[in-house]
Amino acid sequence: MSDSSPEEPAEVSADDLLPVKVDVLRVLEIGTALWVIALVLTLVIPALHQDGRDWWPWTCVAGAVLGGIGWAYIKRGRGNASAA
Repeated sequence: MSDSSPEEPAEVSADDLLPVKVDVLRVLEIGTALWVIALVLTLVIPALHQDGRDWWPWTCVAGAVLGGIGWAYIKRGRGNASAA
């Protein structure tokens, strides 16, 4: 048996931490496309929009519309923090 203690983690300063770069426009495009696919599926498959599920297509519409608004906002250059 070894009586060695676990190593302590190295200290990290605030200067060492960098933000993760994410292509937000690409994320919005993928998310909006997924909402549109979900909308098509809910309209094509009757079981997904009947019997108390009549709100499901509207949820997909809301997701697609809000994704489109977000896409337009980012595309115009307002969604970046470079000017902050």
